[in-house]
Amino acid sequence: MSWSWLPISSLVTRSALSKPVTRLYPVERRTPYARTRGHILFKIDNCNFCTICAHKCPTDAIVANKKDKTWAIDYSLCILCGNCVEDCREGCITLSNDPHPPMRAKEIWRVRKEYEAPPPPESPKVAFPEEAPR
Repeated sequence: MSWSWLPISSLVTRSALSKPVTRLYPVERRTPYARTRGHILFKIDNCNFCTICAHKCPTDAIVANKKDKTWAIDYSLCILCGNCVEDCREGCITLSNDPHPPMRAKEIWRVRKEYEAPPPPESPKVAFPEEAPR
């Protein structure tokens, strides 16, 4: 073998003194691109449980129940098509740019709106006729 040590040593020196080509992942995170599909976010405060999102989902990943006031999404079935985001009238479903953390098992996210009792009706005020002086 007639390999010279000079080309190899210059390559090693350049690599040691230059900035690394890759990011140091846990410390440096890449900012997502403008149209990156991350994951579905849901705000239950605005939802009226109309179930349009469940009907528009092509993979049946969303299950909404008007009677029980529950909403659930199966992230393993969701293909991030955005149909639910476009068709939500109340704007409670959004598509985030941040990536969803990796799944180790099938993950279903369930949300339930607590029952809000209607305000009690005001009791009618009864006016009694005034008595005439005697």
